Amino acid sequence: MEIFLNADTWVALLTLTFLEVVLGIDNIIFISISANKLPEHQVKKATFIGLLLAMVTRIAMLFSVSYLIALKDPFLKIDWGWFRSDITGQGLILFLGGLFLLYKSTKEIRHKVQPEEEKKIIQTPKVISFSSVIFQIILIDIVFSFDSILTAIGMTNGIQGALTIMVIAVIISIIIMMVFANPINKFVSKNPTIQMLALAFLILIGFMLVAESAHLSHTYIFNKTVGVIPKGYLYFAIAFSLSVELLNLRARKKS
Repeated sequence: MEIFLNADTWVALLTLTFLEVVLGIDNIIFISISANKLPEHQVKKATFIGLLLAMVTRIAMLFSVSYLIALKDPFLKIDWGWFRSDITGQGLILFLGGLFLLYKSTKEIRHKVQPEEEKKIIQTPKVISFSSVIFQIILIDIVFSFDSILTAIGMTNGIQGALTIMVIAVIISIIIMMVFANPINKFVSKNPTIQMLALAFLILIGFMLVAESAHLSHTYIFNKTVGVIPKGYLYFAIAFSLSVELLNLRARKKS
């Protein structure tokens, strides 16, 4: 395919796959919590089904959200003198998505700093019904799919073949999580800074989505148009931060 002859496609795919895996850690943790309520011989089966449902859910949401993103005709015009904007379906979805990522990221960071709520979830009563556990996993998948899908859209919006890149990244990340669910869980538990770094990336992507929604809606604030943030800056910031963190992990391991 022609899109894979472009270096930006591979950078976006690798970066997005990494973020999908890291953002899926919470999903793995909560799926494990639900699955561990079952008899031991059913735990692996429930975990596999849960991750498979996560992949199906995310791909289905990708197609539905991508359809909404394609709505580029303005349906509402706002003119308050100092603020002017032509609201489109695309801009509205990106704006709400950006706000959601900002809210979800700051909330998760707060939970990492004050983990009492996560401890309460872990200490919930046990359930032995396989069907009820699968139903819980489906609900968890839907909730955790939102930030994953919005991250994918923020990373690939405007790139040729964006939907293809997003679907491939989701499939690869879920396969990785299926194969390495337990090792990934242990690695992140031992190195919580990796997950904190991913949450910080989400805040960055959230701001980018809000700015891009304003740009696509031709928004003017005090007669100044809102520009778009070049994705090259975002890729560089993520790659640089990740490289520094990997060096820190290696240094801590040696010490």
